[in-house]
Order: sequence, then structure tokens, then C-alpha cells
Amino acid sequence: MKYPFVSNISSSMGFRENLKSELEFNDMAVKELAALSGVQKRAIDNYLRTINAAIPAADAAVKIARTLGVTVEYLVMGEEQQIPQEIRKITRNLHKVSMRDRKLIADMLESMIERKENKE
Repeated sequence: MKYPFVSNISSSMGFRENLKSELEFNDMAVKELAALSGVQKRAIDNYLRTINAAIPAADAAVKIARTLGVTVEYLVMGEEQQIPQEIRKITRNLHKVSMRDRKLIADMLESMIERKENKE
């Protein structure tokens, strides 16, 4: 059985800590992250191990980052987020609404932007 990780190297500590922090921030269980990202729960558990934590392959890291609303660079390197926390909260919750509601949200946002641009 193939798991989406490439090695057990010391830099996994940064990924592990950042992943753990993001799971806590998003109030998300590993099982939920696995279901939403398409990355196996067992693989995510391997990334979170305290000893000999695995580093994910690029495709798994991208899936996890997208699901959590962060960049891969942040998960891997721990670099500061470019996206404000309030925007991350909105993005994090978009998967919870229907596609119809997502379209309504997008249309409303575009309308607000147009209104602001017309005032300026």
C-alpha cells in the first residue's frame, strides 16, 4: 500500500506543528480533514506523529493546504499567512453551503465591490 509521503526527515517537525495548529484553528478532526481533502486518514496520522513524522508528497500537501485555507508554504515552512484570519474563516466555511448559496455569495460580493468602486 502506497502512502502519500516521501520521507522521515527533521523538517517534518515544522509541517507537523503547522498542520496540528491549523486543525485546532479550524476545529477540525483528522477524519474530517481526510474526507474533505481526499488524503487518507492514515497518511495524515503519519504526518502528525511526534516521532518520525512523515512529510507529505506535494500533491497531498496541496490538498491539505487547500482544505485548510492556507498555503503549502505556510504548512511546510511556517511562513506568515498572507490571508487575513477573517477571510480564512469565510473560506473555511464555504464548503458547508450549497453550490447555489456559494453563487449567491459570489454575486453579492461582486455587487459590493462594484458599488464601492463606483463611489470612488
